[in-house]
Amino acid sequence: MLEVREPPATASPASALPPPAALWLLALLLSVVWFVMLGTRTLVPTDEGRYAEMAREMLASGDWITTRLNGIKYFEKPPLQIWMTALAFKFFGLGEWQARLWTGLCGYAGIILTGVAGMRLFGRRTGLAAALILASCLFWSAMGHINTLDMGLAGGMTLALCGMLVSQATGGPTRAGVRRNWMLACWAGMALAVLSKGLIGLALPGAVLIVYTLAARDWTIWTRLHLLGGLAVFAAITVPWFVLVSLQNPEFARFFFIHEHFERFTSKVHHREGAWYYFLPILVAGLLPWLAATLQAMWAGCSERRTDAAAAAPASRFQPKKLLLAWSIVIFVFFSASGSKLPSYILPIFPAAALLLAAYLQDAPRRAWWLLAGSIAMLGVGMLALVARMPHFAKSAVDLANYQAAQPWAAAAALALLAGSLPVLWWCRRSTSVQAGVDIRLRATLALSVAGFAAVQLLLLGAEPHGRTRSGIALVPAIAAELTPATPLYAVGLYDQTLPFYLRRTMTLVAHADELEFGLQQQPELWLPTREAFVALWRSGPKAVAITRPEIFAQMQAQGVPMRLLARDERRVAITNR
Repeated sequence: MLEVREPPATASPASALPPPAALWLLALLLSVVWFVMLGTRTLVPTDEGRYAEMAREMLASGDWITTRLNGIKYFEKPPLQIWMTALAFKFFGLGEWQARLWTGLCGYAGIILTGVAGMRLFGRRTGLAAALILASCLFWSAMGHINTLDMGLAGGMTLALCGMLVSQATGGPTRAGVRRNWMLACWAGMALAVLSKGLIGLALPGAVLIVYTLAARDWTIWTRLHLLGGLAVFAAITVPWFVLVSLQNPEFARFFFIHEHFERFTSKVHHREGAWYYFLPILVAGLLPWLAATLQAMWAGCSERRTDAAAAAPASRFQPKKLLLAWSIVIFVFFSASGSKLPSYILPIFPAAALLLAAYLQDAPRRAWWLLAGSIAMLGVGMLALVARMPHFAKSAVDLANYQAAQPWAAAAALALLAGSLPVLWWCRRSTSVQAGVDIRLRATLALSVAGFAAVQLLLLGAEPHGRTRSGIALVPAIAAELTPATPLYAVGLYDQTLPFYLRRTMTLVAHADELEFGLQQQPELWLPTREAFVALWRSGPKAVAITRPEIFAQMQAQGVPMRLLARDERRVAITNR
């Protein structure tokens, strides 16, 4: 049984670890799968196509200061991810894995940082468990393979969190340089977060620090932040771009700092509102397969005693679990109160949750492991039962084909969960000795982590047919065959976020400004605000190609607009006027 007892004097935490060769082999296999998976799927609208296309345009234009989308100024977000993706395109060419490389690196770095912080705070076994838990969390593992800015933000904030944790828990006068370096790494993480997503990269860690100080009564932490050196690092990373882009674009500062921060948070201007509990089901699903232990881990964090490492720090009352709790709660409450909500906003919570889970599970009683492994087994059984019903969710023939194609992958994911959970249930039943209990906890963590990680990757592979349908990539050959560099290309009543990247060129928007409205106010010559103006050019101008919605295509047919059909799917119609 997994009982908590004092280990023999000869036992040590290191003795419970698998051989180093086995750990390195596991790390290598997981790393290979992590990065290979970046290129196994088509880019999907909207985020994946948008940020890939912005990077392609940056590389093509040579302008690394002013970010553009479809050739139009686009100031909603800072440029760090666009820079990194443009560099990936420059060195490795255009493609899906290159477009996702920065996201994948940020997710992977978050796993490594979480493991290092766990080792420094709670020991080697707990650090290894924290890395494995984060790698297998459904939301973190999935979002690490989707080209969106929120994983870049989460990567920077994870560096900030882990830098703070290790810096504050490192004791002894001879370790002053180590504490300083980790604290400066915290400031660098906040700076990278700001360059990824904006001022929340600084505001959220600041709010967490205030809440932690009040909850833990650790007032001395403010004397250990290395404010002068930290602010210098922060400014060196963030200030140059903000100055340069403001000098080149006087309209930037008001739009970015006022509209994209205060107005976005306090209003529904982006039409991304949601109920106060919007993020609760996302957090619940995202913590799978570790959900059954989450509340216990949080409760254990509330009653934390100082770790040996923290106690060794002079005049320190640092309580890392309370900081992890404050981190999770502040981020959740902040985005729940926001008027703009998207599922990926709460990604920065997951490294903190992984550390809390790892610290709890390494000393958890047998019933906690029974509950955890049993819940994962039930999840696997439920998924197997659901697989047979997947075609019933289809709303069209295309949907039906996509669901049928996904069924084998979903079944494989369910079997992976069962393959990981059933041995843990067996080990829980068979284990009786103390040393076996230590080994069993680590073996159980390894088994459940590998199972969870494999299940997420299998589900991503199963989603590829649906992604191809959403992306419209099947239309690309027919459209590209009609295009020359001089052929006008119009987007009528829509802006497809993925086709421009695959066609390797921008479009002229027609009667659809959407998120490019601010840029088009600065550059109105780059679009046609009415469909009537488009039809006039379409009739009298040179050969052109257009992409539009099926209903607009039907309307133009009824109006007698000259058109030749090139290709179509459920969402788009491609036409030419010749």
